[in-house]
Amino acid sequence: MPTTDPTTLVILGASGDLARRMLLPSLYNLDADGLLPAALRVIGVARGAGDAGRWRDEVREGLESRCDLDSEVWARFSARLDYCAGDVTRADGAACLKGAVGEGGASLIFFSLSPSLFTAACETLRAGGVIEGHTRLVLEKPIGRDLETSRTINDAVGAVAAERNIFRIDHYLGKETVQNLIALRFANSLFEPLWTSQTIDHVQITVAETQGVGDRWPYYDDFGAIRDMLQNHMLQLLCLVAMEPPSDLEPDAVRNEKVKVLRSLRPFTRASAPVESVRGQYTAGAVEGEAVTAYLDEVGRLTRTETFVALTARVDNWRWAGVPFFLRTGKRMPERRTEIVIQFKPVPHSIFGGAAEADLVANRLVIALQPDEDISLTIMNKRPGLGDIRLQPLPLSLSLSRTLGEDGGRRRIAYERLLLDALRGDQTLFVRRDEVEAAWTFVDGVADAWDEADLAPRPYPAGSWGPPGAFALIERTGRAWND
Repeated sequence: MPTTDPTTLVILGASGDLARRMLLPSLYNLDADGLLPAALRVIGVARGAGDAGRWRDEVREGLESRCDLDSEVWARFSARLDYCAGDVTRADGAACLKGAVGEGGASLIFFSLSPSLFTAACETLRAGGVIEGHTRLVLEKPIGRDLETSRTINDAVGAVAAERNIFRIDHYLGKETVQNLIALRFANSLFEPLWTSQTIDHVQITVAETQGVGDRWPYYDDFGAIRDMLQNHMLQLLCLVAMEPPSDLEPDAVRNEKVKVLRSLRPFTRASAPVESVRGQYTAGAVEGEAVTAYLDEVGRLTRTETFVALTARVDNWRWAGVPFFLRTGKRMPERRTEIVIQFKPVPHSIFGGAAEADLVANRLVIALQPDEDISLTIMNKRPGLGDIRLQPLPLSLSLSRTLGEDGGRRRIAYERLLLDALRGDQTLFVRRDEVEAAWTFVDGVADAWDEADLAPRPYPAGSWGPPGAFALIERTGRAWND
């Protein structure tokens, strides 16, 4: 924790979509809850011409479209806002920002920029006195496109800031249910003894989106689903499910265990890639009742970029030997859904005969992240009645919204927690450099195996759950997706 409260938060790329939709609403909400340091100033930086007054108006307009503004909170929050028009990769832009920040440099800088600008921005801002030894840098994903470019970016950032001051953000880690996964595993004697290959049959992680790529296609076509979603969000979820109990909740204790998981992932090969992975690309179809175009039509040319990927990940250690982790993510899916499914093994011997034998299903723990956050455990129960015993599965829900109702509080933006932790200097929910590089090592191996096997994306209609191979991937093992 810092010895003094931070005084300046700089948002680079303040006119961008991330700042408008996530960062500024999150800061406003934190201010409304009285969680921002009293003296904190928020300085927006963008290339567009303007001044503090115009930017405040734009911020207010954006906030009004997302929440009910409180006049008193807005008066306090707007007084924090300042603006600097300039290119922070150039000396004159850094000089403008230095004038706004004042002596001592910035307390915290959020890089809501293209990663291709990180290196130049860091060098220029350090030379201009904006980045000092105490300045914390928050980096939005992706950190590179592969291991090589990731190392280049990390080297550049590491040249101007110590690792303790670098906060690589993955907003999934700010979600309440993701954090609750840690509590579920390590605060309950019920689950941790069962969290092994002896009792768990398999794990599924699904991140499904109904949207296409839209205006993001220049970025997306260079990254694809495996680099845009699997390398960061999905592997982070896998780590939280599979990691060993940390010694405590100190940042490095947690992150040490996550790195061990990433380094235990079995590499893909030319032989295994066609059997244990599927690439897909959406064609025209219908999503939520509306006709949508094909990915190729959005891009305007032929491309082998995947908009869907499913694969079987294997964690080669004692706890998880023989337990497959089925991962899938895609654009233009039939519904928006992010969930983790822990499928337990069936009972070793059934004492129930007759119809009850067919009723018996294995326990399943479903951790839903979006659109609704919930944790539910399916257990077997006797159906009411006087005849022969019949069984039925019933869910036990750990949903705070259903349990506490209105008193459960509003659903927070994930960035609220992460921004607050960055201001406090708590790195627990941020990604360390070796984590990033271990994830890229695995993903690069998958991409290389695809190239060696010449594994092209298979078409799937928009509004479906991906190409047929995605179902064969799991069904050939005698299992099925949780659809």
